Amino acid sequence: MIIPNFFIKFAVIKVLFQGLMQNTDNKYRIVYCTPALYMAGGVERVLTLKANYFAEQLGYDITIILTEGKGKKLFYDLSDKVKIINLDINFEELWHCSFVKKIFVYLKKQREYKKKLTAELMRLRPDITISLLRREINFINEIKDGSKKIGELHINRANYRNFSSAESNFIKRIFAKFWSGNLLTHLNKLDRLVVLTERDKEAWVELDNVEAIPNPLPFSPENISSKDARRVLFVGRYSHEKGLDLLLQAWALVEKQCKDWSLAIYGEGERQPYIKQSQDLGITRCTFNGRTDNVKEEYSRSAILACASRFEGFGMVIAEAMACGVPVVSFDCPWGPRSIISHGEDGILVSNGDSEAMADALLDIINDNEKRMQMSANAVRNIERFGMTAIANKWKQMFESL
Repeated sequence: MIIPNFFIKFAVIKVLFQGLMQNTDNKYRIVYCTPALYMAGGVERVLTLKANYFAEQLGYDITIILTEGKGKKLFYDLSDKVKIINLDINFEELWHCSFVKKIFVYLKKQREYKKKLTAELMRLRPDITISLLRREINFINEIKDGSKKIGELHINRANYRNFSSAESNFIKRIFAKFWSGNLLTHLNKLDRLVVLTERDKEAWVELDNVEAIPNPLPFSPENISSKDARRVLFVGRYSHEKGLDLLLQAWALVEKQCKDWSLAIYGEGERQPYIKQSQDLGITRCTFNGRTDNVKEEYSRSAILACASRFEGFGMVIAEAMACGVPVVSFDCPWGPRSIISHGEDGILVSNGDSEAMADALLDIINDNEKRMQMSANAVRNIERFGMTAIANKWKQMFESL
């Protein structure tokens, strides 16, 4: 039987229309590129949270491509619907190389990474590829797999790949200058560069493809801060950028005036230098703890969170504390705290690095029970804008715009 041309044309149009409708169904194929997921870092936590939500709630086809940690257990629980591909490049080998040897090992591994990642993207043919702006940023735009390319930056511009001139030799300074010169070229070729705050968006004055989307809250607390708590909390690494040395200077002043209040510190890293500093300052009501597996419990047992960071990409602990009804006293550091805290309403911002101002702000909330309670209520209400659904919708809108 001969089929009339009319019916053949109609069938072809129908197939094309169905394909178009499938493409507008917004069930995107998304690939994330990041080094590893076996560590308990903030980036790993946020990526896992978003990947799970996109896969479970929005029905996206999510694949995460790793270069490190082959065979290691993922630290955060990942949905069975999220696929993992480990290219096993092992850039971590560079940690044990001299600077000169590191150059040759890096170039070899970078070629291997480019070859393997290109092969995977050509096989997967994602709609969107998201780089966490690690080593693949040097070549991700060259891969012609048909996907839109997005860069996702979790630290402010001033501290992204910060090369300290005081610690760098001549060769390192040349390398830093060369790398920095190429960075803007790579970022400008991206379809979008996503940063965490509007302030950091403004910092990329050379680019017109920047969009600000904050990190989402990782949980919805079952309990909020106890009204009887007499404890200030600090959650963060024992490291210079987290400013614990500045907080201890502030706490030495606070402790003298508040005999029934204590400071509790939780985090990973080398504690001994800070323990010695507290002893030298005469501090007696401060505990130095390791990382906690139940940070929600620590928030609920505290009345105030102190954030003494010298800089922050976002400030996830600030958002977490506020969700638990804990007002925050924070340095007004670049750039995260100001994007979360409404000064005087749900927390207090003080001049960056000013320990005396930090002490005064802590004493202000400690000594004014009514203000502390009102800030607690405001914090719970105001932080809802960082809920997972609200943040996921921002990503969804951006995907659709591309």
